[in-house]
Amino acid sequence: MEKAIIGKKIGMTQIFDDAGHAIPVTVIEAGPCTVVQKKTAEKDGYEAVQLGFQTVPERKLTKPELGHQKKAGLGEFKKVLKEFGLKDCSVYEVGDELKADLFKEGEFVDITGISKGHGFQGVVKRHGAAVKRNTHGGGPVHRHQGSLGAGTTPGHIAKGRDGAGQMGNVQVTVMNLDIVKVDPEYNLIAVRGAIPGPKGGVVFLKSTAKTHVEKKGPAASTSVNPQKASARVNPQKASARSK
Repeated sequence: MEKAIIGKKIGMTQIFDDAGHAIPVTVIEAGPCTVVQKKTAEKDGYEAVQLGFQTVPERKLTKPELGHQKKAGLGEFKKVLKEFGLKDCSVYEVGDELKADLFKEGEFVDITGISKGHGFQGVVKRHGAAVKRNTHGGGPVHRHQGSLGAGTTPGHIAKGRDGAGQMGNVQVTVMNLDIVKVDPEYNLIAVRGAIPGPKGGVVFLKSTAKTHVEKKGPAASTSVNPQKASARVNPQKASARSK
């Protein structure tokens, strides 16, 4: 079943598994979220649910936002609204409350957030361009981009070339992160790895769009990587010739 929830990034830490391995995780305060609106195929042409997260005073909402949320009749107003197109929306109704226990350990999710903004940056930091040699006569152009023109024809810089400009502060989605731990008491979800955005940033969790195929048979517990030295056979070794 496809699921979704809105949360707030708390920060990163590490969790130790049963084997003693340290797992880097990001802790997310997921929910509680309320279903504010439900879209149906008969009325709207598609199926989706709109979730609300974090309460906000009535005076801080615009008139359109206020009218929209009063129509739901929830009794409280939400600061963040996000619509999720799910495969089966029939299980949700307006007013339903979703919490962190919606997800289970071992499930995979796609997480969307707004990346950290870095302001106006040069081409070296923004795109990893090379720095000129710091020799005599280099002048104050060591971190400049240099010539990009294409000559007489077409005689201009092609659109979309790397250059200096605004860095970060864009929507980023990290896919296929597995849930390591769920704490229903505090509405916390710990996912493996890093997610976009600063601490306190709003993020959206949704069941991953990736397809996971379970391995079956004897090969399910073994994984051979031909790039690893342990998997390569050296014919020059006596141990390999004796086989």
